[in-house]
Amino acid sequence: MSEIIGVIGAGTMGNGIAQVAARAGYDVVMRDVSDEFLQRGMNAIDKSLQRDVDKERLAVEDKASVISRISTATSLDALKEAAIVIEAVTEDLKVKSEVFQTLDAMLPADAILASNTSSISITKLAAATKRPDRVIGMHFMNPVPIMKLVEVIRGMATSDQTYNKVRALTEKLGKVSLDCQDSPGFVSNRVLMPMINEAIFTLYEGVATRESIDGIMKLGMNHPMGPLTLADFIGLDVCLAIMNVLHDGLGDPKYRPCPLLKRYVDAGWLGKKSGRGFYEYA
Repeated sequence: MSEIIGVIGAGTMGNGIAQVAARAGYDVVMRDVSDEFLQRGMNAIDKSLQRDVDKERLAVEDKASVISRISTATSLDALKEAAIVIEAVTEDLKVKSEVFQTLDAMLPADAILASNTSSISITKLAAATKRPDRVIGMHFMNPVPIMKLVEVIRGMATSDQTYNKVRALTEKLGKVSLDCQDSPGFVSNRVLMPMINEAIFTLYEGVATRESIDGIMKLGMNHPMGPLTLADFIGLDVCLAIMNVLHDGLGDPKYRPCPLLKRYVDAGWLGKKSGRGFYEYA
């Protein structure tokens, strides 16, 4: 495959997207602001692929081939030849818009700009560029190598050509694409985050312990993990950012973030990635 896929961000989502694209046969350029972040991302990819080798789902030589297709860079210039760039930076409209503006000025005219945003308006991101018809949302699920879904979100100006290319790419990556409108939180987080937020309220109000809340949802609703554990896994800062997007974008008080969620984020208790959230992690 001759097309180059660019990925902005080597964090959990970015390195997962890079891994899936390389495994599908694409050449990938993964960019982040420092060599340290890039090395961390490559280490995560190596560990993920090694698990498949250990379980005999991937040959050793195929693992080496996948890794060889991923190059890393700290400069955005390395993405100049990309046919599509998938942005996976922090969930902040200003940051994402600045990335899109920079990419818009340097990429080929026919290149597609995709955002892995979990809640931010694709229409707003597209408006920061001079190619709004080539801007689209590709919301991958975490962990990217395992989860099949990609939410595909069209902005107001997204063209049919862009949409069709991204749908085809999603299938080549071995994912299932499902469409939704450009509305705050799309479908996944508009449904999921209020549930997590309500679970936090039940803890905040002393309705039950963290173990009971998670246990009731796991054993009673057959969820694979409880909502508080899931919040820790996602990152409490990410949960808060999405709740703020829902609250600001829809204007409904039912999307008000729980004060306990705000307090934990203020304390730096962001979940598994920081070692402490609703649970403690070694």
